[in-house]
Amino acid sequence: MEPASAALTPVGRELNGKIPFREFRHPGEVTSLEQAAAERGQRPEQIVRSILFRLMQDDYLMVLVAGPRQVDWKALRRYVGQSRLTMASADEVREVTGYEIGAVSPFALPRPVRVMVDESVTQEEELSIGSGVRNTTVILRSADLLRALGDVERVSLTQS
Repeated sequence: MEPASAALTPVGRELNGKIPFREFRHPGEVTSLEQAAAERGQRPEQIVRSILFRLMQDDYLMVLVAGPRQVDWKALRRYVGQSRLTMASADEVREVTGYEIGAVSPFALPRPVRVMVDESVTQEEELSIGSGVRNTTVILRSADLLRALGDVERVSLTQS
C-alpha cells in the first residue's frame, strides 16, 4: 500500500503512481555510504549517487553512478566534448536541483538538467536513490528507475 502522497518526499511524490517504489527513512544521520547501505539492507553498489557537474556558467549535467564507483574525468570530458568541467559546489547543487548534497536525485528538479546513467547503475536489480530529503531514500528496481528516467543517456564513465 502506497503512503498518502503528502507523507512522501519530493521524489516519492513525482514517482507515485508511475512506478513501484518504497521510501526508507534512516533512524539517524547518515555519515557514510557503507552505513547507508547496511541500514537499508543493501550493498554500497546498490546506492546510486547523483553527481552534478558544471560544464559552463549555468550549464550543468548530472551523472548517476553506483555506490563507490568514481567518474573518470577524462572519459566524461571526452564524452561531453569539453576540456574543462568541475563538480558543482554545494551552493550550485542546491540552486540547480533544489536539494542538499546527500539528497540529490534526477527527479522533481526545479528545471531540466541533462542526465547520464553510468552502466554501473544497471548492474544491480534493486537500487536506492536520493529522495530530495536528507537521511531518506527511494528504493526501486533498476528497470523501473530507467523507465521513470525515460530517454536518458546511458554511458560508461566510471572506474572501480
